[in-house]
Formats: sequence, C-alpha cells, structure tokens
Amino acid sequence: MQVKFGTSGLRGLSTELAGMPAALYLTAFCRYLLEQDLAQQGDPMLVAQDFRPSSPDIAAICFGAIRSCGLVPVDCGTIPTPALALKGLQDQCASVMITGSHIPADRNGIKFYLPSGEINKSDELALSRWAAKLDGSVEVCRDAPEISDDDAAMELFQARNARILGKEALQGMKVGVYQHSSVGRDMLSKCLKAYGASIVEVGFSDHFIPVDTEAVSPETVALLKGWASEHGLDALVSTDGDADRPLVADETGQPLRGDLLGVLTSQFLGAGVIVTPVTSNSGIERCLKLDVIRTKVGSPFVIEGMEQEVKEGRNGIVGFEANGGFLTASPMTVAQGTLAPLPTRDCFLPILATLYLARTRGGALSDLVSAYNLPVAAAERVTDFAQERSAALMAHLRGSKDNLAQFLAPVGTPQSTSDIDGLRVTLEDDTVIHFRPSGNAPEMRCYVEAPTQEAASALLKKGLDLIRAFS
Repeated sequence: MQVKFGTSGLRGLSTELAGMPAALYLTAFCRYLLEQDLAQQGDPMLVAQDFRPSSPDIAAICFGAIRSCGLVPVDCGTIPTPALALKGLQDQCASVMITGSHIPADRNGIKFYLPSGEINKSDELALSRWAAKLDGSVEVCRDAPEISDDDAAMELFQARNARILGKEALQGMKVGVYQHSSVGRDMLSKCLKAYGASIVEVGFSDHFIPVDTEAVSPETVALLKGWASEHGLDALVSTDGDADRPLVADETGQPLRGDLLGVLTSQFLGAGVIVTPVTSNSGIERCLKLDVIRTKVGSPFVIEGMEQEVKEGRNGIVGFEANGGFLTASPMTVAQGTLAPLPTRDCFLPILATLYLARTRGGALSDLVSAYNLPVAAAERVTDFAQERSAALMAHLRGSKDNLAQFLAPVGTPQSTSDIDGLRVTLEDDTVIHFRPSGNAPEMRCYVEAPTQEAASALLKKGLDLIRAFS
C-alpha cells in the first residue's frame, strides 16, 4: 500500500507513513503555505493526533518538518479533528491532524488544514507537486513541539457545542456513550451531561479500535444492542477514531444511517442548500424538498461544492456525507446564538440535533427514524481486494452494457447508471446497487438501497458476493 491522498487526507500503512513520507509531505505543506503567502516565517502551525500507536511518532516527525521550514509547531494533543479545525480557523493558522480516521490501526494518515479550513483537491495536487519536487532533499527529523495548547482548542470547541441547544434540552434522556478509542469520548460525555442527559459510558478501550460509522460492523452492532438492552437506553452515541463522524443508535441498539443524521440536522438548522455525495440516500431530495447538490465521495468534494454555493450568494449552506460527518458553510442560528461556519466534518452537531429532535417530538428514536420513510440503505466493503483488481472490475463494468447486464444478472436488470464516483446502478425494480473502489485502501465498497431492511441486506450480500467472485 503506497502513501497517497484518499477521500480525506493522506493515507498509508503506518510503517510507511512514519518516516520519509510524513517528513516529505509536511515539508511540502509548509513550502506551499509559504509560497502562497498563507503563512510567514515564525507563524504557528497546530498539530493534533488520535490514539493510534503510530500517531505520536508521526507527530514527532511533523514537528521536526515544521520547525525545519521556519514555522513553529504547536502541540494540541489528542483532540477531535473538528476542534483542531475550529482553533485553526479562529487563529487563522494552518494545522494538521494525525489520524487514519476509521481505518485499521496498521494504517494512519494526515489531514491538512489551511488557515481558511480543510484543503480541497486542487490543494492536494499542489502538495503532491511540491512533494515530487522535494523528493530526495528532505531529511527525517523527529522533534518536540515548542508550545502545547490542547486546552485552548478543547475549550473553544466545547463552547461552540454548548450553544447548540437550550439549557437542559436533553433532560430525561438516558444515553449510552460507546467510548472505545475515540479522541472525543470524554468531551462527548461532558457535552451530553451539560444538556441534562443521563450518561452510561460503555466500551472503553486502551487499544485502538477502528469504528466505521458508514458501514457499522456486525460485531459493533451486537455490542450496541447488548448495551441498549442491559442499560435500558434511549439512544447510544459514539464517533470514529478522530471524532469527525458520528454514530447514533436507537433504543434497540440499531445504528441510524449517517445520511439520515444529515437530513435530521439539516432540518434542525433550517438549511437551504445541501451538498452531499452520490452515495447518500437517494430519498433525500424527496424528503426535504431542498436544493441538493451531489458530489464525488470525500469531504474535499463536498467542501468544493459548498464553496461554489457561497460564491453564488446562497444562504443556509450545509453539507454531509453518508458517514454522518456534517459541515456548514453559512452562519447558522441555534438556541443560544449563532454558529460560525465550520467547513469540515463534525460529529457533535448531528448527535445533538438528532437527540434533541427525538426528545422534543416524543416517542422513541426509532419512531423518529420511521417517520422519514427513506429507502433502506446499507453498505459494506470487501477487504484485501487489490486496487488493481478493483480497477479491472470497474473497467469491465464500464466496458459495455452487456458486461454490466451479465454481471448484475443475479440481482436484476439495469435501468440507469451514474458515473459520478464509482458506478451507481438503478435497477428496474428501483433498487440501487453501487460499486466503488476505496480511495485509500485495498478494498471495494458496495452500497445498496431497497424498500425494506431484509431486501437491502439480501441485495448487499449478493453485491458483495459478485465482487468476491470477480477475477
């Protein structure tokens, strides 16, 4: 697995990234900032990390690269990615987050933020060009930061989250917090308690556990269901490793789809424009009757879409992904003031909005879910599926209509296709199956939509079997 940019940041095996690639790309980032007058010699650069075993070593390499370029590394510690991004926006300085998000612990990554927010795809290309230019001239130097500033970033983010709801807005709710190895676990409990919820903390881990909020594993679902029953919970909440993707489960422990969390949060905020990837539920347009802009998968594409809407003078601009990460590009009015735009994935806002809507509308969280009547969506991935094999499969499916029809014969007849990102096929019975290679791992993802959970599960199983059988 080579180090490269994926759907959100640089990704690679930990053993590969913890060395020259980290030094090279941090040097490239610093040079890019200086070239574009986005930083000056002596300016601070914020660095934070998740709880992966490899993150401290990669952070030390980043500190060294930052100092070698004449900038001042500031250690923000183990904090949520949106907390780091918010601090960078406030201080108007660049920042980097050492995290592999939801992927296994043998891999890691680096997310890059300009003083104005998360980098986009054009910035990624510029960094890659700088890395190619500098290759062979950069040394790996591990160093310590000159300044530690984790408390300031956490306090700023806590203050933002404390304005979203009214006082005691979650009074009477009993909420489980699946802690695992998330950098947001303590802040999440503290935030919910401040709004009056009764908290049950479960599943703490001192070793890294990869939690994928878009394709929740059967093992995780079993844990959630067990805790929900054992403790009589109204809901369970959690995040991925760097706390920018939410996980919300109902009173039975059944996880809610991330794109449904996006729908709920959009309604909570009174959004006017939604930017979301093609993988988000196809029922969103019908459900919200708002302008919905579809993009490729990945927060940089969502951000580019939101930036375009800002340029066109639109208001109430939000974005979200099927993993539940929620972004804002416009100021939003909330219970205790105004939320400034935060154009990077955040998990706290959708968690708070969903719990609040469930409590204020009465009934169980599952009742709130059923009221939206979205197509049932499901997703899973085939792991250890070489990227060359993924490329061959996609080339075959795109090669001809006959190829696609023959491949999908066990599941149905193609009616229409979308090639925005991967290949999304609507079948004649209006179900959907979508094949998409991972951008940063040897995996092939399969997304489906169907009228019922049983039909979606069956279609997903067939889709995964088709992927595995391809040679």
